[in-house]
Amino acid sequence: MRGSTSTLLLALGAPLMFTACATMGPPQPPSLALPKAPTDLRAVRKGDRVILTWTAPSVTTDRQTVRSAGPTRICRGLEPELTRCGTPVGQATAQAIAATNHTSVQKVSGSYSDGLGGTLQSDNPSSFITYAVEVLNAGGRGAGLSNQVRVSLVRTLPPPREFAARVTGQGVVLTWANDVPPAGSAPVHYLYRIYRRLEGSQEQILAGQIPAGSEPILTLTDSSIEWGKTYEYRAETVTVVAQESKPELQVEGDDTPEIKVFADDVFPPAVPSGLQAVASGPGQKTFIDLVWAPVTDVDLEGYNVYRHEEGGAPVKVNAALLRTPAYRDDSVDAGKSYLYSVSAVDVRGNESARSEEAGETVP
Repeated sequence: MRGSTSTLLLALGAPLMFTACATMGPPQPPSLALPKAPTDLRAVRKGDRVILTWTAPSVTTDRQTVRSAGPTRICRGLEPELTRCGTPVGQATAQAIAATNHTSVQKVSGSYSDGLGGTLQSDNPSSFITYAVEVLNAGGRGAGLSNQVRVSLVRTLPPPREFAARVTGQGVVLTWANDVPPAGSAPVHYLYRIYRRLEGSQEQILAGQIPAGSEPILTLTDSSIEWGKTYEYRAETVTVVAQESKPELQVEGDDTPEIKVFADDVFPPAVPSGLQAVASGPGQKTFIDLVWAPVTDVDLEGYNVYRHEEGGAPVKVNAALLRTPAYRDDSVDAGKSYLYSVSAVDVRGNESARSEEAGETVP
């Protein structure tokens, strides 16, 4: 009897022990590990190339961390909106998995360069092509297309011919052959755009742009340079499309080869003008006052004054550069006549020619 009672208690207690140890939930489906579709696809066209960039997904559609990504398919079509990728025009290699920690995820960028063959480019300014990407997992499956971007197929022109540069006192003068007709009333017209960068730097600065005109040779002067530095210049032809109720569309063509220019300032300032000489009156200490019109060059440092008597050679009379367009010469003798001229000097020591002479006789 005692053994039967013990067996019964053990049987009744077994379910209680099992219930206290764990609670079983509903079974979870396995993760499909589909990378989430990018939402920031961007496209930039340059000549016959379209550069696509996007942020590689770091999580899957079921909010799991992407452990092993596959390639990214590049989808392209002439329809306004893609419903599926179809046959991709290319693929980008698998991106490295984003490094993670407890608080942040390091973003990884993807990119692809696609070529627009001659048959795709069009003289119709309303022609566009649509792009999307689809990121696959290691098993070759994806969650669908990214956001879609449209790119103009308007034809671009070759870079300008005979692109050249020379240094002048006003800055770097750039010239090139103008092979493009003026705009007229067509919805498509063209302009030329010039970029420069400081040697050793990757920063591109717009030096200027001008519309295509009727002149065979076009010129642009870049006066915003710093003297004593070396610059690299390139030029491109930009196709501009007027759009109704929208901002105009601009598509950059290919670049000319870069040309290197050393901005060596060997150019003197302008020659001073309007020099006048006035001697002191009788009974005063003898002197001759000189005044002239100021030189307006931005790099002007000062002036020199030269004096000589009839038949003699001009000699500089000021010890230091004059900062203002005036000078009093008090080392003169009564009864003598003197001839004066003035030159301008810039911050790099370039000196102009001397002005026209002004003469005066001391009473």
